[in-house]
Amino acid sequence: MAAASLFVSCNNDDSAPAATGTGKLNLEFDNVYAGNNLILETQPNTTSGNEVLKVSLLKYIVSNIKLTKSDGTVFTYPKSQSYFIVDETDVASQILKLENIPSGDYVSVSFGIGVDQQQWELGADGQGDFLALAQTEDMLWSWGAGYKFLAFEGTFTSPGVGSPTVFMVHTGKTGTDYNYTSVTLPLTNAALVRTNITPQIHVFADASKIIDGQNNILLSENNSGGTGAMIMGGANLALITANLSEMFTIDHVHND
Repeated sequence: MAAASLFVSCNNDDSAPAATGTGKLNLEFDNVYAGNNLILETQPNTTSGNEVLKVSLLKYIVSNIKLTKSDGTVFTYPKSQSYFIVDETDVASQILKLENIPSGDYVSVSFGIGVDQQQWELGADGQGDFLALAQTEDMLWSWGAGYKFLAFEGTFTSPGVGSPTVFMVHTGKTGTDYNYTSVTLPLTNAALVRTNITPQIHVFADASKIIDGQNNILLSENNSGGTGAMIMGGANLALITANLSEMFTIDHVHND
C-alpha cells in the first residue's frame, strides 16, 4: 500500500508538459446581419429606423492582431504581416491564416479595423505589398486621402424614400479625424496553439451594427439631392466608427 501510495503521489505531482514550439491559428470572419447569414444583393434587412437595406458590398481591413495567453502574456503578430482585407464575396479572404504563433493557451484576441496612423505615416513606400492589394481591392481612395477602412454599400428604401436608392458608407481618414478603431474579444474557450493543433477562432461580424448600433444612422437623412446616401465624412463617420466596436463577437473556437 505504501508503494502504491508513493506511486500515485508521484503521478499526481507530475504536471502536463508545457506547450513548446510554434503553431498556426486561423481567424475566421463570418459576416452576418442581425443574427442571419448575410446574403448580398437579394436579402432585405430592416433597421430599427424602419429602413430596408439590400447590401451589395461589405469589405473591411483587419490589422494589428494580438493574442493574449491565459497567463496574461501577449503575442503581437508581426506588424509587416498584419494587414488583411476581408471581403464578403471572397470566401478565402474571410479566414486569416496566422503562422509562427508561440504554442500556448490563448484566451482573447484583439485587432484593428483599418490601417493605423503610424503605418500610414510610413508613406507609400513603407506599406509593402499591402498598398497594391488595397488598390486592387478598391480599398484606397488615393494615397493622399488614405485607405478605406470599411466599405459598406447597397440600396435602401424607407417610409420617405420609396424607390430603391443607393447608399455608400466608407470609413477612413477624414481631415484631422483618423477614425481607426480596435476591438478586444474574450474567447468562448481557450485556443490551444500547438505544433499539432491549429485552432480556428470563429468571429461573427454583424453588418447591422455599422449604422444601427449604439448610434443609429438614418440613410434617408443622408440622401443628398436624391443622388443617394453617401457617408464618407462628417459627424456621422465618427458615430459609425464607434459602432464598429460592437460589430464583432466570438461565436466559438475549434481546437482541431
